[in-house]
Amino acid sequence: MIFEHWGSTDEEAKEALPGDGLVGDPAFSATRSITICAPPDEVFRWVAQLGFGRAGWYSYDLIDNFGRKSATTLHPEWAVHSVGDVVPGGPINFSVREIDAPNHLVLELSSARHSPRLTFTMSYVLRLIGDSTRLISRVRSGLRAPFGTILLRSTLGPGDGVMLRRQLLGIKERAEHHSQ
Repeated sequence: MIFEHWGSTDEEAKEALPGDGLVGDPAFSATRSITICAPPDEVFRWVAQLGFGRAGWYSYDLIDNFGRKSATTLHPEWAVHSVGDVVPGGPINFSVREIDAPNHLVLELSSARHSPRLTFTMSYVLRLIGDSTRLISRVRSGLRAPFGTILLRSTLGPGDGVMLRRQLLGIKERAEHHSQ
């Protein structure tokens, strides 16, 4: 599938990452990666302020931020710090399930705790490589419904791939510009 493992090595796509266990047998799983010329603590600050009404998603703002431009500066007051912190997603919300700054952040669709028919996680893993950061993003989702796997792979996959690719590029642009 297009963009399913955009920018990721085979090893990154196959390895276990934080948050994987929250969606045990996903109908959809995709890993995208990018190298950013900035240290992990700088990159993590951009990841930690994600969210609708906050920094945005650094992607295509007309689609995922209702036209509001994603932030180009850091706003510490928007950052998540603890398990349970809420990340607004527009009509839906995410909860921080794991956080180990500046190493990883795992978000889970908040309704997944109340309605286990749909599960969805987003993990961001940051690794120091020389003077740069390797940012690995993984999305995993499950849908317990007839044809759930087909539905998720055919709808979520392509759109998510386009949006996440742009998000990673947006984080890279901001972190590299800010760390200069």
